[in-house]
Amino acid sequence: MTQIVVLPGSWRKGSFNHALARAAVELAPKPDSFALHSIRDVPLYDGDLEASTGVPAAVATLKDAVAAADGLLLVTPEYNNSLPGTLKNAIDWMSRPPKDSGRVFGGKPVGIIGATPGMGGTRLAQGAWLPVLRALGMQLWSGGSLYVSGAGKVFDADGALIDAKVRELLTNYLAGFAAFAAKSRS
Repeated sequence: MTQIVVLPGSWRKGSFNHALARAAVELAPKPDSFALHSIRDVPLYDGDLEASTGVPAAVATLKDAVAAADGLLLVTPEYNNSLPGTLKNAIDWMSRPPKDSGRVFGGKPVGIIGATPGMGGTRLAQGAWLPVLRALGMQLWSGGSLYVSGAGKVFDADGALIDAKVRELLTNYLAGFAAFAAKSRS
């Protein structure tokens, strides 16, 4: 069984990316396990805090989950034509201390998806993640892509995925990414 950590970059009520992350967990190919994890309790990175008390408990928990998983699925919003600071902050914290970064990220398969109410479908945010993922030594799955645009029509008021085409595209993306992560594990 392949285990994937699903990490949405927004946890606000009504977030399309949180809804997309929940849909990914729901539509994950069986028997694989896609588990939703939160960045909500990750504080802003502060080198003084790290020096005085080490990595916060919320970060340590997240780091251990990613390190133990076969892959990481980032569900990224797009803020001002780039990646969201909140999700980047969580990734930055998980790379601390530097000697532990390889345990968490080194060679780890990673996929990127995202949703936006606009027309671009998070293409710019997904592209902005590439230098970060390279710096961490991750393996980007490039066998598929998912850029959900017009998200207000793709999810209902409760955040359920109601668009059949997006459901199909997400299901196919998840199957391909899970297979990539499983192959990378072997």
